[in-house]
Amino acid sequence: MRHQGHTSRTDQPGAANAREGGAGLARIALLALLASILVPLVAAGLRSVLWVMTGLAGLALAAIGLWWALAHTGVLRVVGASLSVAAPVTVLALFAASGMLGPALVSLALWALAVMAARTASSPGRTAAEEAVVTAPRAPWILMNPRSGGGKVGRFRLAERARAAGCRVVLLDAGQDVAQLARQAVAEGADLLAVAGGDGTQALVAEVAARNDLPFVVIPAGTRNHFALDLGLDRDDPAAALQALTDGVELRIDLGYAADRVFVNNASFGTYASVVTDPAYRDAKARTTLHALPGLLTGEDARGLRARADGTFFEGLQALLVSNNPYGRAVDVVRPGRRERLDSGRLGLVCVRVGNTAQAARIVRGPRSGSIVRLSAGEVVVEADTDALPVGIDGEHVVLPSPVVCRSAPGVLRVRVPRRRPHALRGGGAPADWSRVARLALGRLFTGRS
Repeated sequence: MRHQGHTSRTDQPGAANAREGGAGLARIALLALLASILVPLVAAGLRSVLWVMTGLAGLALAAIGLWWALAHTGVLRVVGASLSVAAPVTVLALFAASGMLGPALVSLALWALAVMAARTASSPGRTAAEEAVVTAPRAPWILMNPRSGGGKVGRFRLAERARAAGCRVVLLDAGQDVAQLARQAVAEGADLLAVAGGDGTQALVAEVAARNDLPFVVIPAGTRNHFALDLGLDRDDPAAALQALTDGVELRIDLGYAADRVFVNNASFGTYASVVTDPAYRDAKARTTLHALPGLLTGEDARGLRARADGTFFEGLQALLVSNNPYGRAVDVVRPGRRERLDSGRLGLVCVRVGNTAQAARIVRGPRSGSIVRLSAGEVVVEADTDALPVGIDGEHVVLPSPVVCRSAPGVLRVRVPRRRPHALRGGGAPADWSRVARLALGRLFTGRS
């Protein structure tokens, strides 16, 4: 295998600075957390407990209303939609009338600051080794989907810019076999593969690159491009990704598999996977989803999914998401839906089990509710009482025989990215480890002065 570069190291002086910075953030996190508790206590005394309970009750009623709106039709859907709006508005009105709205908002802001600081402080930081590229590719090959992302290839003149950089450009026609085109390019001597398109196309070519140990370049020319975002690329400037050819670094990252199908982001089972099977979904996503959800959640079409993740069993699931490395929190005040790492060798798992009104109300309890379960695993097996399962793989619909075994292929993909990336994760995407935060913040009390 041809040597591509050397490992970039910036450890020793930066390590001490990083530790000191982490300790400072940890102290900010603890102080903000304490202040978020003290503000309502000072404003309302012990009555603040009652206001907290009122807020939680409002959230529970909103969750019930949202469940009715999604899982039912007719009058109950209208009532649910109204309740999901009226409950939080009423709580806000009560807070405002009692003079507690200001303290509540300040407390929430302080809590958000505490979480952000804690996640950044307790994060292990970026751990993927970056290898500096010192040899430019001789025969780079780029597949471009001119229809992807509403025509980003043409709008950003990606084909012209890639050809000017010495790349062989192939424009994808409808119905062509993406993987076969990539295999043919390798057979013809391509020493770098790239894709300008959506995540589904990226995954198919990435697998060919991984099998041949070739570098792979992501050009975010799709609609959402979650993979590109987690690599730190600018989705609003897809042409900037071409800088990886001349001023790039290389990362070794994982690929995920659902049976024999590769994914760079995730494989979804259950409700969402069933919705995307409807031909009308592409043109009318919201209307198609609202029409299909009642049957999928509570009707005869409701699927009772079962899953096994490293010996832990789950059943009665409405939806299940298996991701290539775990995502951050579903509602993340720092970076919604991003992955802290792409090289952990682990799958992320999110299970949704909301089959009735009571379970919908318990969602406000968070992870303890049992309605939403999050964990990581080396292998996930998904099955149902059917011979086949619809699966949404990086947004594309496929049908796989049940059970479906999902696994991680650690470190198989060499991704080449620009050296300077505006959205590279610097830590903070993972849930806060409060015990680590406390040790960082109070460390000098136990270790003495350094």
